[in-house]
Amino acid sequence: MKKTLLAALFAVAGLGTVQAETTSLGLATDYNATTPSVESVLGYPIGSRISSPDAMYDYFQALHHAHPEQVQLFHYGKTWEGRPLYYVAISSPANIADLGDFKAGMQALANPQNTSSEQAKRLISELPASIWLSYGVHGNEISSPEAAMLTAWHLLAAEDQATEAMLDNTVVFIDPIQNPDGRSRFVSRYYMNTGMEHSADRISVEHNEPWPSGRSNHYLFDLNRDWIALTQPEVAGQVNALLETYPLIFVDLHEMGGDQTYYFTPEARPYNPLIAKSQREALWTIGENNGRWFDEHGFDYFTREIFDAFYPGYGASWPLYHGTLAMTYEMASARGHKFRTRDGDILTYGDGVQRHFIASLSTIETASKERQRLLQDFWNYRNQGIQQGKDSKERYVFIDSAQDPAASKRLAGLLTQHGVQVQQSNSQFEACGTDFSAGSYVIDTAQPAHYMVRTLLDEQVDMAPDFLAEQERLRSNNLPDQIYDVTAWSLPLMFNLEQQRCARLPRMDLAAVSGDLIAPGQLLHPDAKIGFVSAWGDMNAGRLLTAALREGLSVKQSDLPFTFKDGKEYPAGSLIFTRADNGDDLSATLATLAATSGATIQGVDSSWIVEGPNFGSDNVQQVHAPRIALAWDEPFSSLNAGHTRYLIERQFGYPVTAIRADQLRRADLSRYQVLILPTSYGSLNDAFGEQGQKNLTQWVERGGVLITFANATQWAVDADLLASALEKEAKDKEVEVHTEKRVAGLLLNSAEHLHQYVNAADTDPYWTSGVLTKLDVDQEHWLTAGVPDNVISLTVGNQIYRPLTINNGRNLMTYASADELSVSGYLWAENKQQLAHKPYLMWQPRGRGMVISFTQEPTYRAYLDGLNVTLMNAIFGGASHARPLR
Repeated sequence: MKKTLLAALFAVAGLGTVQAETTSLGLATDYNATTPSVESVLGYPIGSRISSPDAMYDYFQALHHAHPEQVQLFHYGKTWEGRPLYYVAISSPANIADLGDFKAGMQALANPQNTSSEQAKRLISELPASIWLSYGVHGNEISSPEAAMLTAWHLLAAEDQATEAMLDNTVVFIDPIQNPDGRSRFVSRYYMNTGMEHSADRISVEHNEPWPSGRSNHYLFDLNRDWIALTQPEVAGQVNALLETYPLIFVDLHEMGGDQTYYFTPEARPYNPLIAKSQREALWTIGENNGRWFDEHGFDYFTREIFDAFYPGYGASWPLYHGTLAMTYEMASARGHKFRTRDGDILTYGDGVQRHFIASLSTIETASKERQRLLQDFWNYRNQGIQQGKDSKERYVFIDSAQDPAASKRLAGLLTQHGVQVQQSNSQFEACGTDFSAGSYVIDTAQPAHYMVRTLLDEQVDMAPDFLAEQERLRSNNLPDQIYDVTAWSLPLMFNLEQQRCARLPRMDLAAVSGDLIAPGQLLHPDAKIGFVSAWGDMNAGRLLTAALREGLSVKQSDLPFTFKDGKEYPAGSLIFTRADNGDDLSATLATLAATSGATIQGVDSSWIVEGPNFGSDNVQQVHAPRIALAWDEPFSSLNAGHTRYLIERQFGYPVTAIRADQLRRADLSRYQVLILPTSYGSLNDAFGEQGQKNLTQWVERGGVLITFANATQWAVDADLLASALEKEAKDKEVEVHTEKRVAGLLLNSAEHLHQYVNAADTDPYWTSGVLTKLDVDQEHWLTAGVPDNVISLTVGNQIYRPLTINNGRNLMTYASADELSVSGYLWAENKQQLAHKPYLMWQPRGRGMVISFTQEPTYRAYLDGLNVTLMNAIFGGASHARPLR
């Protein structure tokens, strides 16, 4: 039976009995009645309600059950809140029946070192094209997941030659909702706030979400920035699926401001130089076909503005470095059922669904028509990567596992998760004049994932010189620059690991590395008489500390390095477990903790120390299990709050209590030893007021440890808890600016003179999008125990602080000199000069407690692993060095 819909309609309805507004898809086609519609499964016409994640899952299961010969559903994980993460494959019955062979064929094309040119030629002639459509990475960008259902329904129900040709030529992978937790948060709260009619007013409660918005996932991550660190299950699972299927096209469908139109490829400048010319040309082809479809429907759009292709950590960027074409689509958002634009037009939820649907179909059409070209380009890109690696003067990357065993293992496992081939040496070796320990990691750049290796490991990825010149010109004219996101992301730098590049590989046995991020540790000499010691300085020891505290073990930590009689040396911060302070099952407990934490724990038969403090010294602290509070809710940054909570809970393995900012005004905090204030986007002075300032000051003075990040540090300064100051822009030349209505004449002798004049008033330093910077570390303090002489930080924004004077506290990490400060990315010259030697980490005692202030976010995107030990020192070392009345 056929159901003819020359203009398929979907409703945009409000609550209760209100008139439905209908919008035509504008597609003249016949649809069969056997394919379940959204209305038949969910009980409402598509576009009439913002569907919940559960409802969407029910719908795609219904499609699979109705068309098992054309729809296969695959799970790739669960969210933190337990919701399923899945994708569907839709194609012709023949392609779905051969889906296993298709995946095997794409794996063969993706690995040219194991596939001959003749085999590749045959695969290119036979394999269908493939496209991966990812919807709803931001939970409050609501129209694209609904378009996912409409696209799937159309592909299965449409009865026309064009759709049949698409499915004959193409396997369509649909990830309907990348962020179920965020969407669930948005949907439930949105309908809690609707009334008799939906409001189009942008100031209405419907269009202003409470903190945190639905954009982020459970741990409040912007999932579209997690494609480098792969910390969240939503992204890590999708990456695994992409590496299994290797789609030729990847589209990430978003929403943007409601006053805009629709954006699609080609992207804005700057382009990452590791993107191939063939990829850029194909992106143009896709955009041109999208433009044709949008013209036919009378839809406005724009390209080549705002959204660039430089930072590789987006969903719409990451696949490029494996040879897939990847792109972002952005639709103006109604952020509800309807929205009044600045021009007075009413934008509806249905408008967004419709345009995302049309963009999805037009891109599927391009995949179908360009099948052979796309397959050939994919093969060429992977092959070219191998050849590029062979031709390069620096073919191998070596990372010594002895530098930081936890970080080097995590990096090796993470690279493997990214689809990079990593190997580990079974013995010591020498390369490039450097001795490497057994277990060190080898990455051959002559591999199919060559460009992924380069973009993740290269210390510097340059923006085009003419683009940078244009940014400097814009700044000189007091216009905003066009840099969209961070300009540096090198994983070894962010992990604080050194890497060596060599042209030759010495002879040695190598083993492939798995994607495991932690190697099991070990307990040595479990029958030791006195106790056990574990060296501090990496996250293996950090996880051991938190696990031991949660097990109720008694742990001591030395502020200074120490040496045993047998010559065995331990660095400052090392952990001490004595039998006298713990139960009879200490050995068994530590053996279990060593295996799970990755730490090496050494048994000792004597506590005699020949250098450094003995176990009973005042320089050895008892580590009490602190209760950690984290400021939550407005005006704090939900992203930084979420990153911080995730890092402490999921990577450190220790619980955190989130406390709303308003509660901190008057709450009894005596049960907490540590309070962390993440960065904020509003005034903490207004949020806390005098009462909050007094409450927190008294808590610190009674023995609390206050840790502040970024501009929460400014509040600590304003509250007289930290004797620093926030700096204005440093001027090379001072220019008098008039303050009266009628003034004497002024002769401006050059454009530079004009520029100095109009900028002479007090201004903040120029905003930095994000660069990796070198920090010098003061080694003579417990707060830097186990931290190397230099570490790397990401510097974002324009906050620069004055150093503490010696009578007030210590500047324990400071920016390096101007000529060494910037290690990756693009930093404005004046910022280099003004940042030099300024503090990154400050410590100031206050009564029985202390204030520990970071001038940036050490938990930024949870990918600055090289700063994790410092943060652990701040939390656990701070709590053990405070002196509250117990």
